[in-house]
Amino acid sequence: KQHIILMAEDDADDRLLVQDALAECKLDGTIRFVADGEELMDYLLWRGKYLTPESAPRPTFVLLDLNMPRKDGREALREIRAHPDLRRLPVVVFTTSKAEADVEKVYDLGANSFVIKPVAFDALVKIVGQLAQYWFGIVKQPSPRHQFS
Repeated sequence: KQHIILMAEDDADDRLLVQDALAECKLDGTIRFVADGEELMDYLLWRGKYLTPESAPRPTFVLLDLNMPRKDGREALREIRAHPDLRRLPVVVFTTSKAEADVEKVYDLGANSFVIKPVAFDALVKIVGQLAQYWFGIVKQPSPRHQFS
């Protein structure tokens, strides 16, 4: 099985940095990007430009920014957890926010983790590598529901 990280992030620079960090880790996985919560839900539900499993393979986990246009991370997380075919999908909130209210809210909404984006690239490489190792190799995940079969 090919491991895929799906990152919902509106900032192109942050997307590039995470892509470079994953490449630096030399792990067996790829990263795909969506720009906001609307596009994330289209990807996960095979809508719009993501009409087939080939165009939107099931991610191993989602990296979710909180503050995005159109639909923010909180709204997207609420939808993911409410959908029977998506509720088991691991979601790691990956944000610059350090607000305790955000931490509490996303865990209440069902996030698996809350990670603060580091400023330094070497710290980003370390965190991305640790997340990928954990979700790609350490954790045993349930089989996908029929949506992704």
